[in-house]
Amino acid sequence: MSELARSPLRALIVHDELAGGSAETRALAALVDALADLDVEVVAAYSAEDGEAVVRSDPSIDVAIVDWDLSGDPARTEELVALARSRNERLPLCLMTERTALGDVPLTTIRSVDEYVYLLDDTADWIAGRLRDAASAYRDSVVPVMLKALMAFAETHEYSWHTPGHEGGAAFRKSATGRAFYDFFGEQTFRSDLSISVGELGSLLDHSGPIGEAERNAARIFGADMTLFVTNGTSTSNRVVHQATAVAGDVVVDDRNAHKSMEQADTITHVIPVYMIPSRNRYGIIGPIPPSEMTEEAIAAKIKASPLAPDDAKPVIAMVTNSTYDGLLYHVPTVDEVLGSHVDRIHYDEAWYGYAAFNPIYDERHAMHSGPRPEGGPTTFATQSTHKLLAALSQASYIHVRNGRRPIDMPRLNEAFMMHASTSPLYAIIASNDVAAKMMEGRGGLVLTTEAIQEAVAFRKTVARAQRELGDDWFFGCWQADEVTDPETGAQVAFADAPDELLTTSPEPWLLHPGDTWHGFEGLPDRYAMLDPIKVTVLTPGMGVDGELESWGIPAALVTAYLDQHAAIVAEKTQDYSILFLFSMGTTKGKWGSLLTTLFDFKRDYDRNAPLADALPGVAAAGAGRYRGMGLADLAREMHETMRETGQMAAMQAAYANLPVPTMKNADAFAHVVRGTVQKVKVDDIAGRTVSMGVVPYPPGIPLLMPGENVGDADGPFVGYLKALQAFDRRFPGFEHDLHGVEHEDGDYVIYVVK
Repeated sequence: MSELARSPLRALIVHDELAGGSAETRALAALVDALADLDVEVVAAYSAEDGEAVVRSDPSIDVAIVDWDLSGDPARTEELVALARSRNERLPLCLMTERTALGDVPLTTIRSVDEYVYLLDDTADWIAGRLRDAASAYRDSVVPVMLKALMAFAETHEYSWHTPGHEGGAAFRKSATGRAFYDFFGEQTFRSDLSISVGELGSLLDHSGPIGEAERNAARIFGADMTLFVTNGTSTSNRVVHQATAVAGDVVVDDRNAHKSMEQADTITHVIPVYMIPSRNRYGIIGPIPPSEMTEEAIAAKIKASPLAPDDAKPVIAMVTNSTYDGLLYHVPTVDEVLGSHVDRIHYDEAWYGYAAFNPIYDERHAMHSGPRPEGGPTTFATQSTHKLLAALSQASYIHVRNGRRPIDMPRLNEAFMMHASTSPLYAIIASNDVAAKMMEGRGGLVLTTEAIQEAVAFRKTVARAQRELGDDWFFGCWQADEVTDPETGAQVAFADAPDELLTTSPEPWLLHPGDTWHGFEGLPDRYAMLDPIKVTVLTPGMGVDGELESWGIPAALVTAYLDQHAAIVAEKTQDYSILFLFSMGTTKGKWGSLLTTLFDFKRDYDRNAPLADALPGVAAAGAGRYRGMGLADLAREMHETMRETGQMAAMQAAYANLPVPTMKNADAFAHVVRGTVQKVKVDDIAGRTVSMGVVPYPPGIPLLMPGENVGDADGPFVGYLKALQAFDRRFPGFEHDLHGVEHEDGDYVIYVVK
């Protein structure tokens, strides 16, 4: 059997008299010995509180036995049983009691318990055997089908005459270099790295055997009609969806706030894209696309305005990024009603949002939602990066499909899938997709997502309290409502004082309402958008509520550099005055506590203007003398003043409020790249030229220019924004912007354009 199966079964016994001289304690000791004889490891808890701590922290327990009369307080036992069952509906749960006391056990507890243990009526060996069998059956049930088949095959010790050539790791062990690799990853990694020739495991390409069964099980768990496992990330999943739904010359409708893989999908399918423009607030945070951009009239106008699309073209598919990078969530039924009324298929890129199906706070905010759907609604696709905010290996991804009008069947979808799938997939990635689904099944998904939300809310409230207690002194903030409505009283309550239950279970505190100052978005219907509580944006000082930079501020890039160099904390995204942190299922109090401590450390070093050589030694070294003699506050002041003088944020807003004019399709621009009919041009000389590759500033990661689009006039918004970024990079070495499609040559931005 596998390593999981070989590890000892574990039994939790919660009893406050595990040692003593009474008949009951002697029988209990005999039970512990009998379990040990059966290779069952006993975890002892001596109180209800101790038992609760184990239940919350140790998911490796295979069976739990709880004494009904813990410390003479059955009510505490009831609470412990309820907690254990709320966290895991499948865990074998046994109540230790006397037969005469069973009549005193409340019905709610009786319903939660699987079995009863009578220490003085049955032999220790018999009880231990029952417990061992229950634990073993449970252990078997938690391993999903694909992983179970892989584990079983990896232990057969067959001689194989097929790929991979390392033969279960044997080849690596013949070399000192290979041995180091083998020892680092361990034997099971290589024994489970198998060829597609292994029929017992089924095939990812025809969705047969255990792999196909695992995909169908994932579809059930996520609420899809069908699900495909993808082993090269959601970039590939996005390309598969569009390969299956669009052909050369078709018009597609894309969210301009799209991952680069959508540009690539448009390139390989030779389609003609038109774009919906998302909203944006004063911080540069990207919001949802307003419904006004999605109407049939609005899309028809975009098609008519395109120099590439036929005036009467009907889009074959539309794509929407949900959630946005910054955690803004759509009300999906509204999107399906407005956009789906005239586009037959909608693709929701949910790469950062695979957990939504498992917590009611996200009801109707994800593509596969279980709420009502209109008759004859659109076929919907959801692509999710299993590895991002679920629990899977890198490159693991899902494609979920819910068929509506113009459905797609598995054979047709699979033709596109096979164009992008390897014939030699890594089985460990496939198995991790299987495990990710199984982890979220039943109560598991609710428990895991709720804990992530609770940690995020705890961090947000702590920052809000710190801000309040510091009074007129400065500190960081979180992008969230300043006040929320208490549903009990209807009164407005400061976010820091809001009940945890409200913030962690209700969507109400996170909804965007028109006119609310905190979010800064305009033109969105009430409750159309919601902020995901686990995507926490920390705000740095400097941005006014009117969207103008204040006289004093701290650019966020300084803070993220400090976090990295002092505590090895890497943020998900840094914009001019905001930093995004993701509170995933793996986030702990210790992790966010370290983040909070380091933010206070930054404040201390800023307030004392700590020498840059101490505060940011890496930046000081990269500056090659540029920052000699400067302190942390000095550099913050100069950076902030530069951004005010150059109008960098205003230039960004202007650039993204407009769409460039396309002069050729993405595919035709890429053809120039392949043929070499391109040339490098400095940004200062680029006016009027057509870019051959997309220009995507990170952050925010939204394309500024798509392949085949014209950059416009020298004093236009696109050239103006690029020049503002270039000027900043020249002045502040070590803080250069990351722009895909732009090369840096002696301080100049250089871009490939069509000759």
